[in-house]
Formats: sequence, C-alpha cells, structure tokens
Amino acid sequence: MKIRIGYEIVYDFPQPTPMIAILGTHPSRAGDLVEPDSLKTDPDVPITRYRDGFGNLCSRLLAPPGQVRLFGKGIIRDSGKPEKIVPSAPQHAVEDLPSDTLIYLLGSRYCDTDQLSEIAWTLFGKGPPGWARVQAICDYVHNHITFGYEHARPTKTAWEAFSEGNGVCRDYAHLAIAFCRCMNIPARYCTAYLGDIGFLEARRTGVEGFNGDPEIGWTLNTFAHGKGYASEAVAAVVAWGDAQGLGEIRAIIDHDNKASARVAQKCGFSVMLDPIPEFPESALWSRRA
Repeated sequence: MKIRIGYEIVYDFPQPTPMIAILGTHPSRAGDLVEPDSLKTDPDVPITRYRDGFGNLCSRLLAPPGQVRLFGKGIIRDSGKPEKIVPSAPQHAVEDLPSDTLIYLLGSRYCDTDQLSEIAWTLFGKGPPGWARVQAICDYVHNHITFGYEHARPTKTAWEAFSEGNGVCRDYAHLAIAFCRCMNIPARYCTAYLGDIGFLEARRTGVEGFNGDPEIGWTLNTFAHGKGYASEAVAAVVAWGDAQGLGEIRAIIDHDNKASARVAQKCGFSVMLDPIPEFPESALWSRRA
C-alpha cells in the first residue's frame, strides 16, 4: 500500500533561534519513499542536514524572529504487515553483544537505570530470559502505569513514572526501556505519530432500533484474532461509557460473525432486534448499564 505522510508545525520566535529538527522518515525506510517528505520552512531559510550518533536524520537551521512554519509531505510504500513475533528469540550475554548496541544499555536523562536496577532484577530476574523477559517487562509496565494527560511533564523520568504509577505514552516507553537496560537487554526509544489513517467517522441514520444511543464496533487484524484483545477493549470502552452515564449502547453484528457475538455476550450485550430491516444479514445487540 501507499501511505501519504506529512507534518506541519508553527512556531513564534521572539528572536533568532538556532534549531535542530528531527522530522520526517527515518533513513532506514528511505528506500520505501515514493515521494520524499523533505523538511521545508516558511519563510525559506538555509537548512543543513546531518546524521546524529543514533542514525537520525537531523535538520539544522536558524529560525528568524516571528512566525516560522516547518512542514513536509510525501508518500511511503508499506506492506501493512505486523512485526514478526518470535517467542523463541534468545537473550545474548553482554560479552557477545555487538559493540554498536552497548550504548543502549546505558542510563540516560529519562531512563535512570541506577534508580531502577535493583527493582528490575527483583521483578524480572527469576523469569526466563529473551523474548519472554521483554514481554514480562512490557506487561508489567502496561499494568503498573495509569494513563492520563494530567500526569505529563517534560522532566518526568522512568523512576518517577514507576514511583508515581502514572504518565503518558512516553513514560510507558521510558520505564520499559529502563527496565530492559537494567536486565542487560539493549533497548532504544523510537517515536512516531499516528494520524487519521484507518479511522472511521460514521453516524447511523434511519436505522430501526437507534434512538440516539451510542454505537460500538470493533475490528482486528487476523493475526490478533482469538487472543482476547477484542473482549478486553470492548469491556474497557463500555466501562468508560457506564462511568459517563451513556446508558444503553448498541452494536450491529452480522449473523455469521460468531466471534464478535461471543465478545458481545461476554461484555453484557444481548440481541434486541433480529434481523434488522435495513440489514437483514445482521442483528442489533444492546447493553444497558
């Protein structure tokens, strides 16, 4: 598939300001670019490009006083396939690691391994090494931190995220990376933003059984089927709806979609209309708080 990518950021500077911008596609994916998303500025200023010690493509410029717009757009080719899952992946001894990975074992400003090393070995030292250990770290971080934008701050470290038990997406990453490094597993931070690709904006009109009630729907890639993800996600959404006082929630499920019917039943839904006149191949399910 081909994906249109891009960004636009506007700054307002009180004085000439040197900048280093790390924007655009990582060099490792340069071969997949159909149209490069090169950084441009408005007003136009000279840009010097270089690669830093981590392989990132950096753009160096001097922004003039006033409003400055940084922007870029391009097209990239992607298979759309998920990353490989290799539960048998081993963990190599430190002395066998390639030299260029050792930097990803060190502590940093945000991944303060000196504070977390003893905790990491207590939590994960007795479990199997390799893929299973990394998965255990990710699962622990997922369950330990409560997400909330109100918990974000630019100075927050992995240790503070662990101690406070809350944070935003970067805090999950910092804590997981710090734990991996404590366990002698090289790990690095990668960041990206997901735009509006693949999201559906829909409103039901003229369908029997809908009286302004909210509707829920779900779909998963086939590699994620049968793992309980849908049940977990739907349960979380309807719990949120209950807390907001939404009352009744509806779902339209095709007759031949037995898996989604089981998910709906697990989450408290029952059939209220079958078939739906407008969609005779489907049933209308309902759940009331």
